[in-house]
Amino acid sequence: MEGERLDKCISGFLSELTRSYIQKLIKDGSVFVNDAPAKANYRVKTDDSVRFIIPDAAEPDIRAQNIPLDVLYEDDDILIINKPKGMVVHPAAGHYEGTVVNAVMYHCKGELSGINGVMRPGIVHRIDKDTTGSLIICKNDETHNKVAELLKKHDITRRYRAIVCGRINDDGGTVDAPIGRHPTDRKKMAIKADGKHAVTHYRVLERFDKYTYVECELETGRTHQIRVHMASIGHPLLGDTVYSNHKSPYKLEGQALHAMTIGLKHPRSGEYIEVNAPLPEYFEELLRKLRM
Repeated sequence: MEGERLDKCISGFLSELTRSYIQKLIKDGSVFVNDAPAKANYRVKTDDSVRFIIPDAAEPDIRAQNIPLDVLYEDDDILIINKPKGMVVHPAAGHYEGTVVNAVMYHCKGELSGINGVMRPGIVHRIDKDTTGSLIICKNDETHNKVAELLKKHDITRRYRAIVCGRINDDGGTVDAPIGRHPTDRKKMAIKADGKHAVTHYRVLERFDKYTYVECELETGRTHQIRVHMASIGHPLLGDTVYSNHKSPYKLEGQALHAMTIGLKHPRSGEYIEVNAPLPEYFEELLRKLRM
């Protein structure tokens, strides 16, 4: 710690704050060392007293937008959509429009669960920006709580389709490896001994010369789970620039991953419902090219 940059020192103790956010606090005069405003180039000493003020977060005004949705299922309690590639699920700093939330606010006329706050109304789980497919939206808090409990107990069927690098010779398998935040890159996840329990089952659907078409079923639902798990066994997803060093010969926007199937007991009726999101056009085209 002695001689370490102040922003790095603070981020070491508070990993939930980004370095850029801490640097902004320093610039704004909200960080104090020994009761004096800190300078950006300050390096800490062993006996320093460091304190800082985090301003109250101002909730942005998230507006409803008339964005077309591919609806797979809908009733008074839940909505299941087929999310397109490139669409972010919920607003975040600097990105408040064009998300799934903006679209469902318009579609549902504001009738959405409020448990996750104004930034994530109706959102009970997520899929990555460049992952397509089935996504559940909850229209009220009672439904949200019940679906969240199903997710917690791993009682929701979630099957994905993916194209991975390399030829998998066995018929399938299971990756059981804990996942946590990457130790040096906050935007990545990694397999870590102290991470959260994570299990992915996979089976081979079709083999090609250098790639394999697989179905992955989630037993748990950790951030980037399929991407991390498949990379860990030497078969990263085609097009995944975060967890793979393989250069794709195809023009892809992110990883070839599609959330095809979602199945659950309806939170009100108890009846099991299951929907399938058809493969997107880019995925079908990719399979056609691989079969040539």
